[in-house]
Amino acid sequence: QVQLVESGGGLVQAGGSLRLSCAASGRTFSSYGMGWFRQAPGKEREFVATIKWSGANTRYTDSVKGRFTISRDYAKNTVYLQMNSLKPEDTAIYYCAANTRGINTETSSSFYDYWGQGTQVTVSS
Repeated sequence: QVQLVESGGGLVQAGGSLRLSCAASGRTFSSYGMGWFRQAPGKEREFVATIKWSGANTRYTDSVKGRFTISRDYAKNTVYLQMNSLKPEDTAIYYCAANTRGINTETSSSFYDYWGQGTQVTVSS
């Protein structure tokens, strides 16, 4: 079992920055991959970023490459999503998720078996 709690969302102007955090508990943090997904109003949940259990590999959706950075702190059992140069189209509920069943960096939500409750990010123009 893995429990995930996100924080760090809020309201920011376009061009600004936010850092999301996801604190994990339960299963050994270094044994599973982590991902961030988001869901905007009226849209399906979409992949944002993922990081391997080792931290050695990351993947991003094209729309956030160069602006977002995913990282993990093993001492704090926390994964982060640093979001810079935010745009109004980044507005969504952001969810962190854990993939405890595989070793690869997966972009499909079907590979993730534990999810946080979500945190709202709103970017004003």
